[in-house]
Amino acid sequence: MLSNTPALVSVIVPVYNAEQYLPYCIDSILGQSYPHLEVILVDDGATDASPQICDEYAAKDQRVEVIHQCNGGIAKAQNAGLDAAHGEYIAFVDNDDIVDRHNIEYLLHALIHTGADMSKARWQQFGLSQLDTVIKQAQSGATAPTKITVFRDPLRAYQTVFCKSLRMLGTALGHDTEAKYFNEANWCRLYKRELWEHLRFPEGVYAQDTALAGDLYARMDTVADINVSLYNWLQRPESVTHRMRSSSFFHDHVQAAAHNFQLCTEQGITPMRSYYTLTTNLRFEQRAVAEEQAAHPHDAACKQTAHIQATSVASHMQDNQAVLAEDCAMVTDTLQSITMWQRLQCEATTCIRLLEKRVYDRTIKSLN
Repeated sequence: MLSNTPALVSVIVPVYNAEQYLPYCIDSILGQSYPHLEVILVDDGATDASPQICDEYAAKDQRVEVIHQCNGGIAKAQNAGLDAAHGEYIAFVDNDDIVDRHNIEYLLHALIHTGADMSKARWQQFGLSQLDTVIKQAQSGATAPTKITVFRDPLRAYQTVFCKSLRMLGTALGHDTEAKYFNEANWCRLYKRELWEHLRFPEGVYAQDTALAGDLYARMDTVADINVSLYNWLQRPESVTHRMRSSSFFHDHVQAAAHNFQLCTEQGITPMRSYYTLTTNLRFEQRAVAEEQAAHPHDAACKQTAHIQATSVASHMQDNQAVLAEDCAMVTDTLQSITMWQRLQCEATTCIRLLEKRVYDRTIKSLN
């Protein structure tokens, strides 16, 4: 489709302790039907065989560049990839996922054909038991998309089109609502390089993608959606998405949501998604602080050598409680910036999304 197009696409892959899945991921990228790639593997201080695997691929394929750095988190790895990228277009892939062989080809065609700032496709989740099947399907390649949908104001779409049931209803009514849906994940997208100028992921926080989402989407004029699945997202219990989380995890998401919330209100957009993220993560933070408090009560034994450790734990708990108090006050002030009608809209979509999440947690997260 695009065999004569000389544009270079930089594919950034943050790598950390993924030796079991990394070869499948890299093979799916190097096997793309669009060959003009720069594959940047950023080893973020992995302690397994991942660094060696990266170097082996670089020795075999000149399109592969490896960056080794001390562990600093996914944001640091993504930023290192962005700083090293030379392509006219940017894509991200997680180190344990599988991309369809036509992923870059179809996304690039949609981007060039429409002149959009970003193109996106659909994706599907899979469990480890489905790995072989998914690999074969990805190698065979998806059929060409039958429709490209271009829409404006992506920040508004990001905030208002996120409940699955409402998307299905809208599509059934002929509004093609599903095409306007996307989240803060960076994979299964293709970006114009200029979108990332002077824009980088905040490092040292859990919610680096959410924190950046509003600023990134606000830079875009149009987005092109293609109605075909081109990305396979592995669901595994040990991933950050599925692990038990600390109060700091939820605090970071509260802060990220508050930033996006304010950005939306300044632009006259009802921040439905950010309201959901803000309020639900505050409740999770409250629960996490309470659980941490219960696990380390103030009257814990402080005898001899255990005294310093117990004092440190008590100090940490006091810090968490202080952070929680600040977050509660901040959320209260933030919610006052929207009207009662907007509040009702946000509450309604939050209730719908919470019901959908129960179904998601019982089905998708339990894939094996």
